[in-house]
Amino acid sequence: MRRAEGHPSRRAFLGAGATALAAGLTAGCEAGDSPPGRDAPATAAPVTPTGVHQAGITLPAEAQPNLLVVVADVDGGAAVGPLLAELGEAVRALASGADARLLGLPAGDLTVTIGIGPRLVRLAGAGLPGGADLPPFSHERVEPRARGGDLLVQVCAGDAVVPPVAAAALLALAGDRVRERWRQSGRRGPAVPVRQGRTAPRNVMGFVDGVVGPHSTAQQQRDLWLAGPAPVAGGTIAVLRRMEVDLARFAALPVAAQEAVFGRRRDTGAPLSGGDIAADPDLGAKTPDGRYLVPADAHLRRAHPAVVGVGLMLRRSYSIDEPAPGLLFISFQNDLRTFTNTLARMEGGDALLPFTTTTAAANFLVLPGFDEQRPLGATLFP
Repeated sequence: MRRAEGHPSRRAFLGAGATALAAGLTAGCEAGDSPPGRDAPATAAPVTPTGVHQAGITLPAEAQPNLLVVVADVDGGAAVGPLLAELGEAVRALASGADARLLGLPAGDLTVTIGIGPRLVRLAGAGLPGGADLPPFSHERVEPRARGGDLLVQVCAGDAVVPPVAAAALLALAGDRVRERWRQSGRRGPAVPVRQGRTAPRNVMGFVDGVVGPHSTAQQQRDLWLAGPAPVAGGTIAVLRRMEVDLARFAALPVAAQEAVFGRRRDTGAPLSGGDIAADPDLGAKTPDGRYLVPADAHLRRAHPAVVGVGLMLRRSYSIDEPAPGLLFISFQNDLRTFTNTLARMEGGDALLPFTTTTAAANFLVLPGFDEQRPLGATLFP
């Protein structure tokens, strides 16, 4: 695979990974041994990569803490169908844990999710969902290489070492057929209980993130999964935005002011209108002197689907510390307008936006699920 300038070579990357692995094995214990006085961590349960939908969106039920996304372009002369099919076979092999390309690491709960950008969607068919490009918005500083792309590879795992190794295997398979644009590692913060076994993490700003979303099967069928046309049924639309966050300026605010920005309590995640973290916000609730309990410019109000008039987004935020402290935001929805209309309303006065600067942005059609009889991408590129 041809890599973007400024990225380390795959050989250097794998060398560094091997060095780190060797260091871990020699730091006071042999491979397979536990540190003194501590039980060895249990290997996470495997996640089946095949089915109606790809893994890594609603499976596992609680998203893994470690993520690596790679955004790349596909060479104009490459056959897209065979490339996707090969990637799907590699995903199955990696998830099985028996693939030598994992370098002996347990696959655990590894998931790989593959998406294609608007250019490839348009090649597959005019008018298909996912064929529209994400427009630019305010509060952006996005270099051309960090906008758009043909291929999304999202790798998640409980073990932080596994995603870069799995991604290296997939990109080596793709070879010169793809050229990397950008990549980003991220980590989800501590999980906070929400309701009935469901959790949401804290983000780099200290607030619980992703409480509202299509969590029930009915909501997912309505707002998350594409139902048609047939070539895309079972897929979804992914939006990625990497954002720098002015943490120093946000942290300098009093806690009450921080809570006013989000519209939620920082400690509990509860909406400022009352109730617990899972409570629906009462956007009409006011103080005795007539002020909204959830401020007019609070992120909770400006981005609320009932206010915007759109469906629910399955939102995932990962804290990042390079190239600058901030967030990698990923949303999944079955209509790109769910995201674009929400952000357009946020631009009208969301108190959170002035603390963020978007430095990478892209959208992809996440391909429908696959299995042994139906290769990845076969419904679009037979």
